[in-house]
Amino acid sequence: MLQKVLVANRGEIALRIIRACRELDIKTVAIYSTADKDSLHVRCADEAICIGPPPSNRSYLDIPNILSAAVITGVDAIHPGYGYLSERPEFAEICESHGITFIGPTSAQIEQLGDKAQAKATMRAAGVPVVPGSDGAVESQEELLKLVNEIGYPVIIKASAGGGGKGMRVARNETQLLKSYTQARTEAGSVFGDDQVYVEKLIERPRHIEVQLLGDHHGNVVHFGERECSLQRRHQKMIEESPSPAVSDALRQKMGETAVLGAKAVKYQNAGTIEFLLDEDGQFYFMEMNTRIQVEHPVTEMVYGIDLVKEQLRIAAGAELGYEQVDIIPYCHAIECRLNAEYPEKGFLPSPGMISKLHIPGGHGVRWDSHVYQGYTISPYYDSMFGKLICWGSDREEALDRMSSALSEIIVEGIRTNVGFQRLLINHPIFRQGDVNTNFVEELLSKE
Repeated sequence: MLQKVLVANRGEIALRIIRACRELDIKTVAIYSTADKDSLHVRCADEAICIGPPPSNRSYLDIPNILSAAVITGVDAIHPGYGYLSERPEFAEICESHGITFIGPTSAQIEQLGDKAQAKATMRAAGVPVVPGSDGAVESQEELLKLVNEIGYPVIIKASAGGGGKGMRVARNETQLLKSYTQARTEAGSVFGDDQVYVEKLIERPRHIEVQLLGDHHGNVVHFGERECSLQRRHQKMIEESPSPAVSDALRQKMGETAVLGAKAVKYQNAGTIEFLLDEDGQFYFMEMNTRIQVEHPVTEMVYGIDLVKEQLRIAAGAELGYEQVDIIPYCHAIECRLNAEYPEKGFLPSPGMISKLHIPGGHGVRWDSHVYQGYTISPYYDSMFGKLICWGSDREEALDRMSSALSEIIVEGIRTNVGFQRLLINHPIFRQGDVNTNFVEELLSKE
């Protein structure tokens, strides 16, 4: 087993990793910016080292500083969490070249799957259904017009190196197409340092369904069912649940087997997620593969009774999975709400500041993942998420009722939050019926 792990992240995911390491008797090193000196992950780690000032490019994205911290503290592995450097192949490669275990897939796998156009081509070759579109990056307006003339409108242009809705534009006619192409390339170059984009047919009113995977170094790959992630705002997930109310047992098996097929095609190692778009006719299409642990991983953990982060650590140490697909059985229904410091009534503007009062719900079937506490100051430098509330029940109705009750119990003062808006979504009759798609939240907001 690994001896000492540096956690190259911050906030709740850093604390989550530290907790998993403790249970496996692995020593931990936390890194932090000066803005995060009072964060719980810093207090809970065995060692902590400051790597720079608040801006991420001078701290959590500063590879030389992070590597120096790893060498100074003598770690044998680095866990990148999600976001930041988790899907940067150059970071994984540097770890590998210094004899430090990168807790995730190989740098080659991250590079192959991180380029959305290349990933799509890889999955198509493996027999995974993909949305009709370009085989790779579109290099010119002439090539773009020819392709769209073949597949038809509407289309969506996406950054090849993108994520989180950045470098993404929808076009319903030629005028919009040419304008969107230019805008997407400009944004992609600015945000990701790579202005390549690809185009694909826009699936109207789809559901966003993702399949959790684990692969070891011995060729074994299994899936842990699906997560429904359709409740989004501006392509950012807000609520996730498992299982999806739209996925039958037969469809679940088919999606899972297809996801495993795609992962095996690249000899995937560690935790990963294949994301699909599910149309109104029940057809699903590969969208992308995330080569990391995800924000919503607790949903799967609750449903299947497995600690995904501990599995990441075991796999990175060379252990076999030790179980087969037939052994993976769902136990319950689980839902996660992402809680942010923001003003829903003001366009979801961030609301940084000190939490003057905090009460967290508890009881049977309630889990709270967070790095904050009463007196903690939410920094304006980072993502506004301050916690994840996860509830589970014997069925979907019980999980929803428990989540509604837990949300009503939360007390947060000193900052504004989206707690009330999340409770509105949880209790909305359409969501209760399970009849949602990726446009649901935007359409709801447009009616207010």
